[in-house]
Amino acid sequence: MHIAEGVLSLPVLVSGAAIATAGTAYGIKKLSFETIPRCGIVSAALFVASLIHVNLGATSVHLVLGGLGGILLGWSLFPAFLVALLLQAVLFQFGGLIVLGVNVTNMALPGILAGMIGRAMLKANINPFICGFTSGLLGILGSAACVAISLLFRGEAFMTSAVMITSAHLPVMIIEGIVTGFIVSYLSKTDKTFLEGGIK
Repeated sequence: MHIAEGVLSLPVLVSGAAIATAGTAYGIKKLSFETIPRCGIVSAALFVASLIHVNLGATSVHLVLGGLGGILLGWSLFPAFLVALLLQAVLFQFGGLIVLGVNVTNMALPGILAGMIGRAMLKANINPFICGFTSGLLGILGSAACVAISLLFRGEAFMTSAVMITSAHLPVMIIEGIVTGFIVSYLSKTDKTFLEGGIK
């Protein structure tokens, strides 16, 4: 779901960079000495998950884990995604440095919103698997929608690409929802404070 260099218009690049910068600054402010290791672990998981690509037609898909990151990190998901995507751009040429702000925003912002929904559901004592499934699904759905919107600002020529990317990620939404559901269920049984003490 990385957008490559040379695809987006300048206003989209500037807007994405501004949102990513503000979100990262706020996310770092929310971190404490105790929660920095958690942010590092989640960032490493995001880095690894995005490296496992499955080719699907003219595009490729992969897990994002944005919803899970949103539950565990809240706004600190921005710096976690920034580090993960920066390393991918530098080491493997996934995405790029110029488009980094847009890619971070497209991944982190939907994940944070999905995480907020998941937390609210957990506080309402809804089954942890359902909470995780919902967050995982919505995180991917939101990211796919953000990528599609970013491409649509480039013009009608990218309409087909936007539709294709969104359609290709429909099965990934279900898979990510299931994976996130199992992880949240496991954490709720083994260390519930890990979920309750997430970074707000």
